[in-house]
Amino acid sequence: MFTKTITPRFGDADGLRHINNTRLPIWFELGRDPFFRFFNPEMLFEKWNLIMAHIDVDFVAPLLLGAEIEIRTYVAKVGNTSFTSYQEAWQNGQLCAKGNAVVVHYDFKNRKPLPIPDDIRARLLEHRP
Repeated sequence: MFTKTITPRFGDADGLRHINNTRLPIWFELGRDPFFRFFNPEMLFEKWNLIMAHIDVDFVAPLLLGAEIEIRTYVAKVGNTSFTSYQEAWQNGQLCAKGNAVVVHYDFKNRKPLPIPDDIRARLLEHRP
């Protein structure tokens, strides 16, 4: 599991004084950065080799301004060419949101998925819940 602490900004709040639901996919992406680095350590666009296939977010409880949010990121599944991350957002000891993302190892030049190399597969599997 990887964790990332987010300090919400005033502009992250909506008219209901909750953290706007559009922030979670962005913060969940930040939580996946360590996995992206398994495939592209320097995070160079010229060598980018991942593409998003799916995301979902379930909102469990409101996230509020004034307290840090911990994003927890796990690997739920590793396939031949893709992996699925499972993520949670916690605030004040309460689960507030959870979601999944399917990321494909991808060859942009030839427009096709690539097998996940064994060494990267092993690193991903270390982060199962």
